[in-house]
Amino acid sequence: MIINKICGVLLLVLFVQLSCKQKISQKLTEQIDGPSKTYAEISIKEGGRWEGRKYVGENITFKNVDFLRAPDSLTDHSYYIRYEGPGWESNKVGYRLYLDWRNAIDIFGKKVDTMVLSQVGRDNYDSYHENAPWGQDILKAGKSLGIGSYGRYDGTTTHHFQKVDSTTVAISNDSNASSVLVNYYGWKTDNVATDLSANLSIAPDSRMTKATLQTSEAIEGLVTGMVKFEEITLMKSDDDSGGWAYIATYGEQTLVPDKLGMALFYRKKDVEKMVDGEFDHLLQFKPTTEPISYYFLGAWEQEKNGITNRQQFKDYLETLLTDFNRQS
Repeated sequence: MIINKICGVLLLVLFVQLSCKQKISQKLTEQIDGPSKTYAEISIKEGGRWEGRKYVGENITFKNVDFLRAPDSLTDHSYYIRYEGPGWESNKVGYRLYLDWRNAIDIFGKKVDTMVLSQVGRDNYDSYHENAPWGQDILKAGKSLGIGSYGRYDGTTTHHFQKVDSTTVAISNDSNASSVLVNYYGWKTDNVATDLSANLSIAPDSRMTKATLQTSEAIEGLVTGMVKFEEITLMKSDDDSGGWAYIATYGEQTLVPDKLGMALFYRKKDVEKMVDGEFDHLLQFKPTTEPISYYFLGAWEQEKNGITNRQQFKDYLETLLTDFNRQS
């Protein structure tokens, strides 16, 4: 009996010591790493039911998941996924992808350098289009690809994702980056069918999303792009000597309205041609089944310590281009 009591006391002391060490280690880690500078999520409703194409019910709550197969009933304004798709952010800017036939990528302009997406859209309403202390949804994507999304251009029309057998999303968060992996199975456009994988990731202290696309078939017309606005001229990189280039726009192109810069960085060897689409400035990639990577970004004038004029934006892009070409 005495031996059992002594063993019990020793185990208790050991447990307390280990717990204290774990807490100290956790505090030291937090002090070294600091607060998180990237975040990705997808949040769905539970407690309701599908009625046709809409998810309805009372006392509905949101739940974050690391993996989702999009329901077959999902379409635009189904009110099933919080802010209609996955979102990802850095301490500079946020983005979201419409996880339905539209597949446009939208921009969340941020006035703060903390993570905000986990609280956006929790009122079950699109109030994130309205000005808030953290920022707001700023880009009017309309019928375009938004910024940096993907589709297929057939020479006349940019096809989105009206016909897909199934779509899945996987979320990843670590200290180096946060990412969203979207897999589209059986994407059909005209008489062309392929699977497509899209990995979208963002790093701390960066406005840029790295997009990596891979198709199961070497299809013609795979494109990325950004929305066009009247009286906003297309900018192009000045230095044509390196392996990378960019296209960009700057001006009053937000819902506020105020100034926003958008850009796409791409490897010139990957691009077949530029296309002036109906709703987008497009980059058409060469057919391949190998991965294709490019970068896109939004720079809002209300961002903390943000870029506030066209020349600053141009200088910023040229600095990034120099870095891309130096590293390639």
